[in-house]
Amino acid sequence: MREVISHAVAMAAVAMLLTAAVSAPAAAETWDEFVNGLWPEAEAQGVSRKTFDDAFRGLKPDLSLPDLIVPGKKRDDSAGQAEFTKSAFEYLNPKYLSSLSEKGRKFLKDHEKEIIEIERKTGVDRYIMVAIWGRETAYGRHKLPHDAIRVLATQAYTGRRKDQFRAEILAALKMLQEGVPREKMRASWAGAVGQTQFMPTEYFQHLEDGDGDGKVDIFDSVPDALASAARQLANKGWVRGLRWGYEIDLPANGDCSLEGPPGERTIGEWRKLGLKRHGKTPFKPAEDSISAYLMMPSGSFGPGFLATENFKVIRLYNTSDLYALFVGDLADRIAGGGGFHVPAAKVAQPRTAQVSEIQARLAKLGYGIDIVDGKIGSNTRRQVGTYQKASGLKITCWPTADVLKSLRANPASNP
Repeated sequence: MREVISHAVAMAAVAMLLTAAVSAPAAAETWDEFVNGLWPEAEAQGVSRKTFDDAFRGLKPDLSLPDLIVPGKKRDDSAGQAEFTKSAFEYLNPKYLSSLSEKGRKFLKDHEKEIIEIERKTGVDRYIMVAIWGRETAYGRHKLPHDAIRVLATQAYTGRRKDQFRAEILAALKMLQEGVPREKMRASWAGAVGQTQFMPTEYFQHLEDGDGDGKVDIFDSVPDALASAARQLANKGWVRGLRWGYEIDLPANGDCSLEGPPGERTIGEWRKLGLKRHGKTPFKPAEDSISAYLMMPSGSFGPGFLATENFKVIRLYNTSDLYALFVGDLADRIAGGGGFHVPAAKVAQPRTAQVSEIQARLAKLGYGIDIVDGKIGSNTRRQVGTYQKASGLKITCWPTADVLKSLRANPASNP
């Protein structure tokens, strides 16, 4: 999930990046002050004093986690979510996807009856369900390394997204109050829990009984975890029977600056612009009315896709283009297809500071950058491509050192 930063604050933050790598400001409160200040909010949500005290007894922040603001510690751009620190080439590893697809087919066979029933109830494609499970925990092989309460409390105390994680730690405390055992609350570094990785605030919104026993357990019940993941997708707008997207070929006069949800058109309109579906299967006339937007995760250096409404829904499960692509391709592979015709190129993944500076300078010039976060999403790629087109640069839609050099040469872009 992303943090929206005001334009003024974003400019100030990036100005510091431009001048020097400075230490982050000290926390406004001590750990004990943070915990004591959290109690009234937890109590208001129905958490008992005993549950609260048990949760925090002997607990100290884990300052080794990514995405923290720690006095005297320089932020490590290489740490954090793989979706934002790895290139598409690294993230969409064909060998790993192939291996997971084999395990996914076995997993589907083992749980076919329950999965088909979940698909019937929610409308969510069975292969997407199984792919999400595979991406999150490799079908249970990946063991979550962290205590969720410690992770969430640390992020709420001194993380870059304090307000967001304050809501998450309160929801996690409520989970304990509702009877979830502490030992079950194992998490990723960002605090997602359960077999299909729910953030605690999502836990109370999308629970679904998948095995019909009258209770929901996303930690130990495979059907419950799958049903709850499917219910979350359904609640967020999943369209029954719609593909997640299509790999496409751009025409010779097409370019990646058309990318992103603002440029969404029907497939019929994209076809009139010269886009074709890659491979031997052309678009069907019945697909002409489907709305989709152009998505190119490596800019002009890799494959392009038309992403449908269901791609957007997968992104709501984890707000990353690469995550949604991974899930979509893995689902296709489990179903017997999959594999991209144009592999992602070995293009360098720019450092967070470089991307942040490019975003800030583009915003200063009036380009549509409203989030300066150092992450390469479709809007950043679109605005980079638009700038390259206007500046007579080669259009790659990728925040390269050459783009930054060009921007720095323009005094009007100085934050």
